[in-house]
Amino acid sequence: MMNLSFFQPRRDLPRLLSAARSELGAVAALLIVAGGLLAFLHVSDEVAEGDTRAFDLAVLKALRLPGDPNSLIGPKWLHLAATDITALGSVTVLGLIVVLALALMLCLKRWSEALVVLVGAGGGVAISQGLKQLFGRERPDLVYRAVEAANPSFPSGHAMLSAVVFLTLGALAARFAPLKRIKALALGAAVVLSVLVGASRIYLGVHWTSDVLAGWSLGAAWAMACWVAAWAWERRFGAPAISPRGTNAP
Repeated sequence: MMNLSFFQPRRDLPRLLSAARSELGAVAALLIVAGGLLAFLHVSDEVAEGDTRAFDLAVLKALRLPGDPNSLIGPKWLHLAATDITALGSVTVLGLIVVLALALMLCLKRWSEALVVLVGAGGGVAISQGLKQLFGRERPDLVYRAVEAANPSFPSGHAMLSAVVFLTLGALAARFAPLKRIKALALGAAVVLSVLVGASRIYLGVHWTSDVLAGWSLGAAWAMACWVAAWAWERRFGAPAISPRGTNAP
């Protein structure tokens, strides 16, 4: 008689389901990487050809009072809220968030997660600044700008870096969250924050819409690329020293 004692459903089935979910998560992340890169390449090609100019300008004008490009539509509180939200994507604020996240991970001895955040944020800054210098695109005219901005416009650094940092932290939080609704909340909050930061840049007139679309696309792709790299590393060389529940892994 065939001996099936090597397979114990109560012991092995949860492990198999967990492995399947991990594989599906990696596939989904790879699809985001591919989709983000393709979207960025498409937008950057359109920008280089000048094909987004009419669309970008139309969006800016739609967000201004008719005949007065210096006046934003909407109530005063919306102007102030947009200014506050856009600060969430600044290097200063994101840098503080990254430092606090790194400090927490190091205290918990989550070495691999800390490395993902560090590489993701640092690489995101380098990629963003390099592409800005490469494209050298001018920002919208001063008459449209509600806040100051100096460096080149494409891609939006605020949109890209907020996507990188918030999506990376959201993905890590979702990975160790005990309940599905908490996982969904972590990822949803990351997406919403990234969208709000990018939208605020368009509303305040410091970026063209195509700048923000490119920043979102590339930021999401880079964040998921870092996540996949960390996942592949752990699959190849073993799990982290500390398990998700905080106990030593076997």
